[in-house]
Parts: sequence; C-alpha cells; structure tokens
Amino acid sequence: MRDHNKLKAFVLADEVALLAYRITVAFPKEELYGLTSQIRRAAVSVPSNIVEGCARTSQSDYLRFLTIAFGSLRELRYQLGLSKRLGFLSPQDWSLADPTIIETEKVLSALIRSLRDD
Repeated sequence: MRDHNKLKAFVLADEVALLAYRITVAFPKEELYGLTSQIRRAAVSVPSNIVEGCARTSQSDYLRFLTIAFGSLRELRYQLGLSKRLGFLSPQDWSLADPTIIETEKVLSALIRSLRDD
C-alpha cells in the first residue's frame, strides 16, 4: 500500500480542496446546490481519488484512480473559470486558485506519465 501523504500530487490536491471551500463561501446563496456544490464535489474528488488509488494493490487500479483525479481537477478548473466569468469568483481568488490548480495538474500528470512508462 502506498502512503498518499508522501505524494506531492496529494499535498497539492489537498491544498486545492481547502482553497475551493474557502473561495466558494462568498458565492451567492442561490448557487449553494448548483455551482458551489459542483466545485466542492470536484475539488474533494481530486485528493479522495488519489487516496483511494494509493490504497489499491494493483498498479492499473492505482493509475485508474489517478486518472479520475486528473479529470476532476480539469473539471474544477473549468468550473472556477465559469464562476469568474459569472462574477462569483473575484480576480484575487482566481489568481490564487488558477496557478495552484495548474501546478497540481502538472505534478499529477507527471506522476501518471511515469506510471504509464513503467
């Protein structure tokens, strides 16, 4: 079993999840069951799938969960961009979230590539 706490991808994904919760607090109340919920779900899905993948014994299962985490991360980036365009997300919050998500994408993508190359 792998220790997810030792993965830079997990540490960054956990940071993204915390950030997503912090920045959606100020979203309109009518978005609570809409975009706010979708953003939080996608954000939590990223580190959760990394953790679940680490708990799997086969390399193929591990890779599958990392790939699901990457998909959720891309989904989150779109949702935050949409929130910015709708005026729900401030430019300051976007400037915090976007670079963090991009860094997480790069690290997670590199991990996925390294496992595929094995």
